[in-house]
Amino acid sequence: MRLEKNNLIVKRSYKEVYKTDEGIVKIFETIHPKSAIFNEALNTVRVEETKLDIPKLKEVRQIDGKWAIIIEYKPGKTLEEIMKNEPENQERYMSDFVELQLKMQKKKAPMLNKLKDKLVREISSLTALDATQRYELLMRLEKMPKHAKLCHGDFNPSNIIVEKNGTMTVIDWAHATQGNASADAAMTYLLFALENQKKADLYLDLFCKKSDTAKQYVRQWLPIVAAAQLEKENELRKDFLMRWIDVAG
Repeated sequence: MRLEKNNLIVKRSYKEVYKTDEGIVKIFETIHPKSAIFNEALNTVRVEETKLDIPKLKEVRQIDGKWAIIIEYKPGKTLEEIMKNEPENQERYMSDFVELQLKMQKKKAPMLNKLKDKLVREISSLTALDATQRYELLMRLEKMPKHAKLCHGDFNPSNIIVEKNGTMTVIDWAHATQGNASADAAMTYLLFALENQKKADLYLDLFCKKSDTAKQYVRQWLPIVAAAQLEKENELRKDFLMRWIDVAG
């Protein structure tokens, strides 16, 4: 397979994503853990099994000595692009976005890793927080209700493809787990807040209204999910995350 630079659609420090005749090709740098690559492929298949309409996994193979995941291509624009181009329709698109998230969270994928276990591992391994802070966060996490809903882990408009007929499809299931829907919502809120607090507030208003969830409950998850992101590469900025840990903690 030849990967042409003019077909490059995403570039990160650890991967490049191409659009090809075979589909979407994610090719990972050799420094990226092999286990993480195969976990992403397995996550995708396990989400497929919920019957949620997502781009299906086609193949995992090596290209020029690097591991690659090949996934079906879905034509369309990202919801992020559309929202930027139509600021007057923000509330309508945000409403559709929340409805899609709630539809996703009704699904069960019992073979996925548990979100709580993932958060415990991430918080326990932090060096940016001292032992007392880690302990307090882990105790808070332990008290939170345990659910088994499908959680995306990176649910934001850039991971939603909108086809010409208006059908919306969720992509990029690398961080998928089963767990508490409000924890997933807290992560989405942080992603919006990093760029635009007004959008974050609109999102939280709509999520809580449509799901009949108290805002205070979603906010209880904020220091937990913010802490879990602290030492991830190419994720949310550290100063931004620390502020949420301080404010919400």
